[in-house]
Amino acid sequence: MNHEATPLFGWNRRRMLALAAAAAAGPLGARAQAGFATRPVRVVVPFAAGGATDVIARVLGERMAQRFGQSVVVDNKPGAAGLIAGEVVAKAPADGMTALLGTTSSMLTNKYLYRKMPYDPLTDLTPLVRVCLAPIALVVTADTPAQNLQEFIAWTGAHRSKLSYGSYGIGSHGQLACTTLSEVAGADMTHVAYKGEAPMVQDLLGGRIRIGMGSLLSLKSHIDAGKLRALAVTGPHRVPLLPEVPTFAEAGYPQDALSLVGWLAIAGPKGMPADVARQWARAANHAVASREGLARIIAAGFVPVDDDTPEKFARLWAQEAPVWGRLLQAAGVQQVS
Repeated sequence: MNHEATPLFGWNRRRMLALAAAAAAGPLGARAQAGFATRPVRVVVPFAAGGATDVIARVLGERMAQRFGQSVVVDNKPGAAGLIAGEVVAKAPADGMTALLGTTSSMLTNKYLYRKMPYDPLTDLTPLVRVCLAPIALVVTADTPAQNLQEFIAWTGAHRSKLSYGSYGIGSHGQLACTTLSEVAGADMTHVAYKGEAPMVQDLLGGRIRIGMGSLLSLKSHIDAGKLRALAVTGPHRVPLLPEVPTFAEAGYPQDALSLVGWLAIAGPKGMPADVARQWARAANHAVASREGLARIIAAGFVPVDDDTPEKFARLWAQEAPVWGRLLQAAGVQQVS
């Protein structure tokens, strides 16, 4: 699948110098961008303050404010798997003053996980721009014999019905990816769904499970310490935080659940004017390309996207939605009332 995103790991020195120059020149050119924003702009985040998404929202907000000519206020609305924040934005006026900075789950896959939703993310939100990709990694404990993905497939297949894998929740990308791997290997692995990544990582470190999939941010330090071994990452490109780890496609497994990659993106209410949507995209691209934007996004385990447009994002959104829906159905994930 073409995710139309800039592969940061493939950026050369010329590309990085150009971004730095653009970022340095930003504020002077920014004041000419004043348009729709006549008062402070609100960015609604579906997570509590202090988390990776919140930190990125605040860093990007400071730089987007330069483009808007108004301050950007981060409004944390955690809870209900992102539904609270999504509803706030979906029901806001479509004047560009309110937007959602959310994840693939809060903007897309929730549609397939919940029977009753206060809004439909595919029809009640306007795609504006992705700010980064959110790959996840397959890891095993240090005492696991598999040193690479091919050996992992052989090892799990040889231990049919005897192995469990952890993910950060029912319907998570980790579950979908491991379901696919289990089917490929004929391993019939058992899914252990945790309420978040922290307890999953603790059980991996404690040896209660030997296989898990999670964000690079939660796994990186344990990989570096030699306690966990990363075998592959999702998405179309290798990632800056684990440049030595191949993608699933590189390792010979290009299935949708393994090639797809989640994202962190901005969306507005339905009916947002096209010119306002483009202003949001330009402001976000400028913020991502700044030195601090790049640094924060990479440190959080994400891959920056600094060249997105509302049109690109809308096409991707429409293309990926049915794929995620099919994968959730194939994994036997039941909708929650």
